[in-house]
This record gives sequence, structure tokens and C-alpha cells, in this order.
Amino acid sequence: MNLTTTSNIKIVTASTSKINSVDFENLTFGTIFTDHMLVCDYNNGVWEQPVIQPYEPFTMDPSSRVFHYGQAIFEGMKAYKDTYDAIWLFRPDENFDRFNKSAVRMAMPEVPEDVFLGGLNRLLEIEKEWVKKGKGNTLYIRPFMIATGHGVVASPSSQYRFCIILSPAKAYYSGEVKVIIADYYSRAANGGIGAAKAAGNYSGQFYPTKLANEKGFQQVIWTDDATHTKLEEAGTMNVFFRINDTLYTAPTSERILDGVTRKSIVELAPTIGINVEVRPVLVSEIVEAAKNGTLKEIFGAGTAAVVNPIAGFSYQDTYYELPKLENTFASQIKENLTNIQYKLAEDTFGWTVKI
Repeated sequence: MNLTTTSNIKIVTASTSKINSVDFENLTFGTIFTDHMLVCDYNNGVWEQPVIQPYEPFTMDPSSRVFHYGQAIFEGMKAYKDTYDAIWLFRPDENFDRFNKSAVRMAMPEVPEDVFLGGLNRLLEIEKEWVKKGKGNTLYIRPFMIATGHGVVASPSSQYRFCIILSPAKAYYSGEVKVIIADYYSRAANGGIGAAKAAGNYSGQFYPTKLANEKGFQQVIWTDDATHTKLEEAGTMNVFFRINDTLYTAPTSERILDGVTRKSIVELAPTIGINVEVRPVLVSEIVEAAKNGTLKEIFGAGTAAVVNPIAGFSYQDTYYELPKLENTFASQIKENLTNIQYKLAEDTFGWTVKI
């Protein structure tokens, strides 16, 4: 695809840049932000002119609907710099489409393409020096929208703010990850908002994840709300299971987020000789596979972490360690996917888009 451009953006540049004060070799994910952000307000049924302005706090009415009724959605994307200093996005059309699907589900207005993709293109042109070369270096992109209309009546807002902020990043997770398979708490339910990237989905995970942390585990693998027999997501990521030499992952649904990295892996894996099956994955079969030695790998997949191997899992107070393998499916997939993202390999899928 060709990235949408727009000239209808007001630009207010920062008087100074903080880029020289940033240690790009020692970044804590999502804590440092670039000099500028994009802001666009929705009032009286229309989107106003977007503005690229210095990154700074903004004031809100205490009765803003986002504070009281949780109308808030977001996306996660990355920009990459190749060896020739060109900047690339990875499947931005997927993020744009999913953002607006989330907006519809949360009774929020859809954001026009020229504001979302056109505004992002212009913002990245301004902040291009924040995208560092070298595999592992990225600029994390966080588009989000919140309800800004005031009043505490329980109804959708009539005013909204769309923003894009940028954060230089390296690895999201580091070290060994061990997980607990949920048998009580749920991430989402049928008929709910699990397939939307709504802020409340993530805050609802914090308490059961805190309980897992207290037991020495980093994340939770979520199960279906009705029976807790089907495996769905791992923390904030989609999840894959390798039994013998086949990868399994659950189909997307109204409970499971349609992850861009997930769908990319499903398409990419067969081209490098890895068989993938998309079907419901049962807790019982994963436990049995762990017991009989056929469970070889579990890994999460998402924009921030790309691919994150899981060392072992606990279910109903029994811990199962996964084997330590050479040349894992997770490492092969991550290598091939990131090579496409950084333009170190040919993009035969047409996924990458140049800024």
C-alpha cells in the first residue's frame, strides 16, 4: 500500500529537542517520548484540523467521560529504519482498520485515514531522527482516542480526542518468562469487548497478573470465560503452542484480539517450512503434551515483543518446564519476521510501507 498523505495539518514545532539527552542504549519501554505528538479533536460531529505540536500535558474537565465510563481505545505500531536511513512501517493498514473497529465497538467516531495514516506519516517525517538504525531499535507508535465530553450521564460522549505519541524502544520483555494458565479469572467474555483494543481490557488483567507475579510468574495465559478449557491469549499477546512439529493457535473471536503479528506469523510460517493450524487449543491437550514430552514450545506474539518464548507454565499448582531447544520455531519466526520489518530480507508479502 501507499501511505496516505495530507497537507491539512497545522504544525507547531518544539523550541528545543530532548533527543541528545536520551540514552538510546538503555531504554525502559514506553517511558521516553519524542519531541512532538499529533492531536485531533472531534466536536459537533466532525473532526477538526489535526495539529502536530510539542509533546506536553493537556488539561481536561474532571467530568470527562473517559474518566467515568472508560471510552478509550488504542493501537500499538512500530517504525523501523533500514541500512539506508529510510523509515518503514509494518502493515499500518491493519492497525488503522482495527482501530476503527475498536471505535465502532466502543460507540466512538471512526478516525479518517488522512488523519490517522496521513498524520502519522507527517509526524514520523518530523521525528525521523528518533528512529535509530540497527536490528532491535524501533520507534514505538501509540495512537489512542479518549472521550473528552464533560458530564456524568451514562452515555457516549459527543467530544473526543485522537492522539499519536512516539516512544523509542528496544526489547519489551527481557529474561525468562513463566506463566500461569488461568482457571478462574477471564480476560474477556462472549458479547464483550475482548476483540477491541479498549483500555479497560488491559486494566482488568492487572489484578490476576499481580497475583501471578506474587507466585513468581510473569504473565497469565487466559482461558475462555465459560469453561476455562480453551487457551486464548498470553498476557497482552496472542499465543502459539508447538506440539511435535506443528504450531497451534486459537482462532480470533469476539474474545480474542486480531493481532497483526499473529496473522503475520500464520502467513509467514508455512513459507519457512513450519506447519500452522488455527483451531481451538484445549488446556487438557497442552497439559498432556507437556507430560508426554510432545509439547516443545509456547510463545507469545505481539507488536511490542514480536515473539516472546515462554519457559514453562503452571496449571492448578503443577508446574511444567518446557525443553530447551536449539533453533526453535520461535527464533526462526522472529528472525524471518524482523528481517522483513528492517528490510534485511525481501518482503514478498507487501507488508512494509515506506515513510
